[in-house]
Amino acid sequence: MKLMRRRTALGQLLSFSLIAEDWPQFRGPSGQGHAPARDLPLAWSETKNVRWRTAIPGMGWSSPSIAGSRIWLTTATEENKSLRLLSVDAETGKIVVDIEVFRVKDVGPGIHTKNSFASPTAIVEKDRVYVHFGFYGTACVSAKGDVLWRQTLQYKPQHGPGGSPALFEDLLIISCDGFDAQYVVALDVDTGKIRWKTPRGKGNQAYTTPLIIDVEGRAQAISPGAHHAYAYDPKTGKELWYIEYGDGFSNVPRPVYAHGLVYICSGFFQPILFAVRPNGRGNVTQTHVAWSHPRAVPLTPSPIVVGEELYMVSDNGIGTCLNAKGGQVNWQHRIGGNHSASPIGAGGRVYFLSEEGEATVIAAGTEYRELARNSTGERTLASFGVSGKALFLRGDRSLYRIEA
Repeated sequence: MKLMRRRTALGQLLSFSLIAEDWPQFRGPSGQGHAPARDLPLAWSETKNVRWRTAIPGMGWSSPSIAGSRIWLTTATEENKSLRLLSVDAETGKIVVDIEVFRVKDVGPGIHTKNSFASPTAIVEKDRVYVHFGFYGTACVSAKGDVLWRQTLQYKPQHGPGGSPALFEDLLIISCDGFDAQYVVALDVDTGKIRWKTPRGKGNQAYTTPLIIDVEGRAQAISPGAHHAYAYDPKTGKELWYIEYGDGFSNVPRPVYAHGLVYICSGFFQPILFAVRPNGRGNVTQTHVAWSHPRAVPLTPSPIVVGEELYMVSDNGIGTCLNAKGGQVNWQHRIGGNHSASPIGAGGRVYFLSEEGEATVIAAGTEYRELARNSTGERTLASFGVSGKALFLRGDRSLYRIEA
């Protein structure tokens, strides 16, 4: 019997099964930044509306993943040689699990100054946590903290670990785009063994997270890479369709899907946002790109669609609202700061979070209306986690539970 199909006594003891308010992966339940809450806090500071603050050892920019009463984070300590998984009690802020998953003998020549050795976000599924440290290793860990399997995938990105995995049925799907090799792979969630591996066309490095979507009753795994973005059958790895975007590479944003369109950011050097109809086959660059937008497109933060509008913020802090169906510009506004975190949407609001730790909250709509600006005083590149009425914010030193 598959581990993910059964509920163990340990899982029952910890009340660890996913509920509607959980945030089990990068960008939440749908992987697209949507939180079901309607009453998240609007204003906070280092002390205001902070229920607790917990010091996090080491350094990592993985975002919080939340299931039940547990928050999961990865971090790197001992000069980045100890790659670790932490679990924090959501009620008290106490660290209840702290284990080494991988020991790195040689961290190599270094990584990008905005990156960390623990940037990919964990996935929580029942009583299992799937962690990914890029080419340093991927693992499955029990809620108790036992490592159930380890796998190492061979590729060499220049700037360190980047994209997070995606979960589909009993498969963990990972984009592996180094300057030496580019492929997408699916690991068996029970064993960590490779179930399928699909090479990409010769390209360059990328750091994206796949998105699983449903198109007319059939699942697709959308995985942007260097120079191309692809759709695969997540069960087999068969390539379904792709678009070309020339020199685009080193892209980070996770795709989003709404109104029958997949929204994809192309990366360096001139980022373009493409809206693609996902019902084609083969090279659909000339036939299925509904519209594109070339200005103030992010290299790092993912976009978000709320209602009929698409919101995005460029790395240098320019916010843009487009009509998601046609691409028309509703507004563009200099939010300010530098941005790596992906925005979230909840209760008719959109929350942006800068690298300087300032959160800008706006009302969703076709006119720019700023509601609040808040800061804890800590630098951050991690995206928000959400559970119930609480925001979970990871800074460079601490994890915060923010709740009115």
